[in-house]
Amino acid sequence: MKVKGPLGELALTYPREIEIDRQEAILKVKKAVETRRANQMHGLFRTLTSNMVVGVSKGFEKKLQLVGVGYRATVEGKELILNLGFSHPVKMTIPDDLKVKVEDNTRITVSGYDKSNIGQFAATIRKWRPPEPYKGKGVKYADEIIRRKEVKAGKKK
Repeated sequence: MKVKGPLGELALTYPREIEIDRQEAILKVKKAVETRRANQMHGLFRTLTSNMVVGVSKGFEKKLQLVGVGYRATVEGKELILNLGFSHPVKMTIPDDLKVKVEDNTRITVSGYDKSNIGQFAATIRKWRPPEPYKGKGVKYADEIIRRKEVKAGKKK
């Protein structure tokens, strides 16, 4: 199945257990057989189809935040450059189908029409410095809540 929209074009191949019915503007994903695998595939491919349709019409975005002294990001051409406290800046090539914006040097927005690519690129950025539980420093998703730990108490005399 191919989906075209104002933002781009996506294609998906369906397994034998799934069939698609199209009635005017309504698209239905149905099971061809009644098995456990068909039930699993039905849910997965219904969601993937929905993500494709929404992606090419409206698009998706994922927001990340850099928390920590000296942590900042910039975009130069087709590269995202991150300063995350390492001895060198981290350079990441931005995929062609994604757009990356940086606001206030600490907020990164990854947007595009393919939800899985956006999530994968955002996860790759976060992987460089995941948030730590004591001070909360690192790269975190904007809607993520980090469970903080209490610092271990000193030795009592």
